[in-house]
Amino acid sequence: MPAWTELALACARAARAALRLPSDASPVAVVLGSGLGAFAERLASQTAVPFESLPGFPATTVPGHRGRLVFGDLGGVPVLALQGRLHGYEGHDAATVAFPGRVLGVLGSRALVVTNAAGGVNPDFAPGDLMRIADHLNLSGRNPLLGPNEDALGARFPDLSRAYDPRLAEALETAAKETEIALRRGIYAQITGPSYETAAEVRALRLLGADAVGMSTVPEVIAAAHQGIPCCGISCITNAAAGISHTPLSHQEVVEVARRVEGTFARLLCAFIPRAAAAVPARKALA
Repeated sequence: MPAWTELALACARAARAALRLPSDASPVAVVLGSGLGAFAERLASQTAVPFESLPGFPATTVPGHRGRLVFGDLGGVPVLALQGRLHGYEGHDAATVAFPGRVLGVLGSRALVVTNAAGGVNPDFAPGDLMRIADHLNLSGRNPLLGPNEDALGARFPDLSRAYDPRLAEALETAAKETEIALRRGIYAQITGPSYETAAEVRALRLLGADAVGMSTVPEVIAAAHQGIPCCGISCITNAAAGISHTPLSHQEVVEVARRVEGTFARLLCAFIPRAAAAVPARKALA
């Protein structure tokens, strides 16, 4: 059995015990990006475990990422939430970055909701906008599936043409309308970071069709597709990208804007997650 599969199984068993996660639960899993972690506090009957206490989970080092795996209930729907994530610019390879997402799949998650803070490449977008990710551009030069295939997790060549599940997209759009929350739609581009993009790079991204740019998310989505997990993505536009913005970019601004809209973001997730659970079938856990 390949090493990543063994580690994911061991980590899932440890997480299940620490979180008291029922073996028959098929939760909706959520990855909470920079400044967006407060949503996890809305879960009822929650238990939590720090990343670093789980096998294979490095501690997160980025401000705005608390670094906990939380299990709780949202209106009768079991939810697993990662308060923060790993990034390639912290020194991790793509497989390590995707590892927490793999564990969520091994635990039987029926859907994966990825969220992030992103720079607005589309000039019509403004800080504070929320964007449903319709598709992505992987411009990081990295893929979490490099190396021997993890046959126990998925096939060698996963199809990414429907990586962002249309059933979940429809459920998210419905939730946004019913809560009267404006929801943009667009293409998310991932770069490696940690430096922000140059103005020339932003112009190139726009020519490639990107509406938003960030330094995360794509590895988790690829790993989810490999495991056959339906996925949905939401970007919080926290700043205009270089060449569009007239002020220097900073991570402090990213976190501050994300936290300013976290109430709206949480309302959207609270309306969406029950619909997500109803839109896709349960999955069996591997551990």
